[in-house]
Amino acid sequence: MTPTFILFIWLTGLLSLGIVAAAAHLLHEWYQRSWKFDPATLQSVFRPEFGWNEPTLLLAAAVLLFALALGGKTLVRLVIGRRMSPSGGADSTPTQTREGAVARQRIKQPDGSELQVEIYGRDDAPPIVMCHGWGLNSTAWYYAKRELGQRYRLIVWDEPGLGLSPRPGDRDFSLEKLARDLHAVLALAGNQPAILLGHSIGGMIVLTFCRLFPDELLTRVAGLVLTATTYTNPVRTVKGAPFLTAIETPILKPLMYLTVVLSPLVWLMNWMSYLNGSSHITTKGISFGGAETWEQIDFAALFMAKASPAVLARGMLGMMRYDATATLSSIPSPALIVPGEIDAVCKPEASEHMRATIPRALLRSLPQSKHLGFIEHHTTYASYVEEFARSLEQPSPATAGSGAAV
Repeated sequence: MTPTFILFIWLTGLLSLGIVAAAAHLLHEWYQRSWKFDPATLQSVFRPEFGWNEPTLLLAAAVLLFALALGGKTLVRLVIGRRMSPSGGADSTPTQTREGAVARQRIKQPDGSELQVEIYGRDDAPPIVMCHGWGLNSTAWYYAKRELGQRYRLIVWDEPGLGLSPRPGDRDFSLEKLARDLHAVLALAGNQPAILLGHSIGGMIVLTFCRLFPDELLTRVAGLVLTATTYTNPVRTVKGAPFLTAIETPILKPLMYLTVVLSPLVWLMNWMSYLNGSSHITTKGISFGGAETWEQIDFAALFMAKASPAVLARGMLGMMRYDATATLSSIPSPALIVPGEIDAVCKPEASEHMRATIPRALLRSLPQSKHLGFIEHHTTYASYVEEFARSLEQPSPATAGSGAAV
């Protein structure tokens, strides 16, 4: 979730409120028309007349709209679900589960905040520290935990204010604060160099880490995996960037501050959007490329309903102050860059720029993939990560050559 998502949050939220308001208005009209004057008692009495008449039509329309507001997701599933080719089996049913963790830990930061960390896989396996996208939490790595957890030690964490990590008391959601949090999580890898893997803002956290902790690269960090992410303010690398940049200050930022102030109302709107299915339509259009299942759409849409709107907005404001452009050329670690081939949220051009600028970068696109390609094409994504990780385990040509000489 990047700053431009604030528009969709408010559009789907206001649509959801509009449905409820229209239903309430129609119900009120039916109620008013159901009062009749009784000559016998010389007073008005509530006497609805059911049948083929206008008041009954108003009541039926009100009930239909209320049903749509509370259960429209079922209708949306019937409409868009028919156009999908379900993959079947476990692939189609991701869940926000935390089962299978071999260890859980709470990390207390100097600023008073706490981080929920979970570890999957063998203690002696090569470690991968995974940073999820904004608005998600560590359970978003459902497929990665299943497909990479047998060979690697996966260290996943909930970023501040998301999942089981409480929001920081000082309300600091800057990329610098998140990079310091990553530094604390990396300590759990011990003396074994780890791969830092990030999706969306997770990749921004990793690149900010590279700027703040350059001495950790090539010692505690074996390599980087940057997934559907960017090197600068994501408003600059989204589809339609010129227009969105123009409205960033007069519209996007005020909407975020308004979201913070009205967080309980926006949270209600987000849940309504989830229940009526409008968030599923938005999620499908923005985040998936066409090979997804309904279960994957529902899995992704539920994250936004659960996340605090105030946390989402503050994180988006932090992203607007992010810029790792000057850091790219100084990164010595090997990097795998995995864009979505048709991602409009973080355009592939941003990944191409990172590949061309980071000295030891490799780019592998997820075909026909958008922002959540690591979910939709999880098998391919896992194979990319595993192939990259295996390459880091092999001795470099220089090392191999020197060894042969000896």
